[in-house]
Amino acid sequence: MKRYGAFTLIELMITLVLVVVLAGISYPSFISSLQKARRAEAKATLMAFSNAMERYYTQNYTYLGAGLSGDKGVARIFSATSPLGGGIAYYNLSISAATAMSYTLTAIPIGLQANDKCGDLTLTDLGVKGIVNSANGVGLNDCW
Repeated sequence: MKRYGAFTLIELMITLVLVVVLAGISYPSFISSLQKARRAEAKATLMAFSNAMERYYTQNYTYLGAGLSGDKGVARIFSATSPLGGGIAYYNLSISAATAMSYTLTAIPIGLQANDKCGDLTLTDLGVKGIVNSANGVGLNDCW
């Protein structure tokens, strides 16, 4: 009688348990890495948005009018979402405040990025970076 080498049910169950444990350990790290990459894209997009605001100021000698409502809200001179290349939007971009001589831009996480620990990212005309609605214990250096 021939004897075949095969896995027992116990061996398969142990392997399955190990795979589940490894997946349970690595999944939160994977999600954190994805959020960090999307946040990096949003920061680069905010910088590009800031450049568009400076071009607008050079042409009009004011920051007013860059938004659809004039001084805040969705910009009419730049994309309303990040990433710029299209695809799934993870941040809404807006002008949160603008005067003739200053502005503050905001990137608000949406969708799968909505529970990001850093919350909203801000950037002013002076290059001052900030965070709003971040989780407790998260500092500016953790997000920018």
